[in-house]
Amino acid sequence: MKKVITYGTYDLLHVGHINLLRRARELGDYLIVVLSSDEFNTLKHKTAYHSYEDRKTILEALRFVDEVIPEYTWEQKIADVVDNQVDIFVMGDDWEGQFDFLKEYCEVVYLPRTEGISTTKIKNDLNLAGKK
Repeated sequence: MKKVITYGTYDLLHVGHINLLRRARELGDYLIVVLSSDEFNTLKHKTAYHSYEDRKTILEALRFVDEVIPEYTWEQKIADVVDNQVDIFVMGDDWEGQFDFLKEYCEVVYLPRTEGISTTKIKNDLNLAGKK
């Protein structure tokens, strides 16, 4: 079985998230999504609209997501890959090169982002709409 792993906050789930997760799953037989915990988001100075538990429930409902585990630190990636016997690490190409250190443990793939959509764009658009 070929295992794939990816990371993210996955707040305000949108078509860009769906495309990344679907393409990641197509690279293997089993997809693990490592989801930023609320505490880790605070450390990253990010605020998610949905709680960790709600984001986890949403991801688990997707047919191409096999498992969701929490992310607590930037440094846990090597242990996650090794402990879960991961074959492929996947991230969006906006992170190109940032995780090449994992090539010692697994294949690293950077997938193209979906143009014109991001959680930041959605939040900005909603803020602008609220000011009209």
